[in-house]
Amino acid sequence: MIQVALISLGCAKNLVDSEIIMGHLGSEGMALTAVPEDADVLIVNTCSFIDGAKRESIAAIQDAAQARSELGLKQKLIVAGCLSQRFSKELPKLMPEVDAFIGLDQITKVAPIIRGLLAKEQTEEEGENHVTSRPAYIPDFDTPRLRLTASHTAYVKIAEGCNHPCSFCIIPKIRGQHRSRTQESVVREVEQLVASGCKEINLISQDTTYFGMDRWEGSRPTPKSGVDSSRGESLSSLLKALDAIRGDFWIRLLYTHPAHWSHELMDTIANASKVARYVDIPLQHISASMLSAMKRETDGHYIRNLIHDLRDRIPGIGIRTTFIVGFPGETDDNFAELIGFLDEAHFEHAGIFEYSREEGTRAYAIKEGRVHHATRKKRWNTAMAKLAVLAGKRSASLVGKKLRVLVDKPGIARTQWDAPDIDSVVHIDESLPVGSFANVVINGSDGYDLIAR
Repeated sequence: MIQVALISLGCAKNLVDSEIIMGHLGSEGMALTAVPEDADVLIVNTCSFIDGAKRESIAAIQDAAQARSELGLKQKLIVAGCLSQRFSKELPKLMPEVDAFIGLDQITKVAPIIRGLLAKEQTEEEGENHVTSRPAYIPDFDTPRLRLTASHTAYVKIAEGCNHPCSFCIIPKIRGQHRSRTQESVVREVEQLVASGCKEINLISQDTTYFGMDRWEGSRPTPKSGVDSSRGESLSSLLKALDAIRGDFWIRLLYTHPAHWSHELMDTIANASKVARYVDIPLQHISASMLSAMKRETDGHYIRNLIHDLRDRIPGIGIRTTFIVGFPGETDDNFAELIGFLDEAHFEHAGIFEYSREEGTRAYAIKEGRVHHATRKKRWNTAMAKLAVLAGKRSASLVGKKLRVLVDKPGIARTQWDAPDIDSVVHIDESLPVGSFANVVINGSDGYDLIAR
């Protein structure tokens, strides 16, 4: 029996792709192993969103090839994911040690590629290139999938691709235009997960707020115009349908875009019993000039109003966001405005990225106003220090509160305001069963994290 191992890098969206690859291989009768040295084929599912992700992906590929050589393995090496999709023309020449490259359209077609590789007596000078130029694939509720998360939590990809023109981002060129699943497909997948005992459904895509709108008849909805779900399926209609599923579970909303929020969506979340009071909404900046240069389709006034409306219409909402520092043209005043906004908005969670100049993006060609790497790093350090202080104050404000948590592992849990792997945790009694909900009282804090009894 053919044995396959997989290394998954990058975000939760890439993790779902890895789960689908493994599910497809299992359905084709191939054995899956967690030990790369035991595998006939090793797949590295890569990320290439920013420079750091590219370096990590390249290092993982080189390490796999070196281990194969040092151990004398007759193992085939396949590179999948965003790196192979983005650099499909260049990589076969740059990485002759790789036997095949696959893109996003091949994640349910890997088995025949593996059989073809193993049937070859020798490796070609360049690896096989199976990457298609314009990805069109989206998963369905019955797509074979081997979940790599804990049994009580799952990611559900509701759409693929992105239509936004952000000048710093390469994702639309890698993953193609936005294409939503049907609402029925998502509901049926979630029903299956809940029936299997899953307690947390994390909805993901490049832009979850655009769900369904790509299939609306007539003109494309414009940023800040509001969302009218009477035109067709939308994130609001999807959340209502998911909230009606029987069971005790959380629905968590990740990767939203500020341009497509509406009062209808806010009210849907406020009125839902199972939707966590948590939204992930990358804002990237608050300065009007920076948002314009980034082509974010919003401005500072709009963002401030959006944050106000979210807190006003969804009592108890927790907001996660991310910002970019050091984008070309960012002045000291722009950065000072961002720091002031952190104090003003009181985000429950926030992250800071240094600008990464990515070939193929609109911002790559900007020559004037580039921020020196030392200045970028200094601004990143300043912003992160500010966030640490704010996080400590927020954690301290929760002491004495009674909260419902989901137990992730012995002694570790999360509140509804904490997404898996990226947010804070609650330290609890180790006797509480993993995968269950529990009510705890917060009696201490430690920086970002909480301590409960």
